[in-house]
Amino acid sequence: PPEIAARQYILLDLASNQVLAERDADTPAEPASLTKLMTAYLVFNALRDKKLTLTQTLPVSLRAWSERKGGGSLMFIDTTMTPTVDELLKGMIVQSGNDASVVLAEAVGASLDVFVTMMNKQAQAWGLKNTQFRNVTGLSEPGHYASARDIATIAAKIITDFPDFYTYYSIRQFSYNRIKQDNRNLLLGRDPTVDGMKTGFTETAGYCLVA
Repeated sequence: PPEIAARQYILLDLASNQVLAERDADTPAEPASLTKLMTAYLVFNALRDKKLTLTQTLPVSLRAWSERKGGGSLMFIDTTMTPTVDELLKGMIVQSGNDASVVLAEAVGASLDVFVTMMNKQAQAWGLKNTQFRNVTGLSEPGHYASARDIATIAAKIITDFPDFYTYYSIRQFSYNRIKQDNRNLLLGRDPTVDGMKTGFTETAGYCLVA
């Protein structure tokens, strides 16, 4: 539709998998925090495979704590804390916390490098030809990109493969360590039919949305 001013977009009917409209949907672009959709998918996979539990506590590494130096969104955890996987998922999904994303990725992959390799292998397994990950947060980095169609595929996989975990994406606000943050997706409060999913922003990516 002409009223959509996005540089790249795709409108997809998930029930029929029919594309309703698109513009440059296969053009690679910086995905910003939409990256965290793939991060979350692999964490959900680990939960399903019982490699993690929602009540399990995880240590906050110095690497995760150092995310506060990068200027991105944070859950505001530090190395003295041991948040649960459930809390970290809310920190990553609701608050878009880069620090929470790093803790979860380190828990699943043992290191960030291994986890990023897992992200790319999953993308390849789905046939995503215009996506390449370099980090788990979405901060700008050379070689880190995805297309609108590929991002839509990741989002659809979360909805179909993990319907129970999909409910995280409709949580309106989350508090941790006495810091309350609203969901970055303002559509959740403006339209009762919206139940997710993720926003993102960096100076070079601009504003990004999956809804």
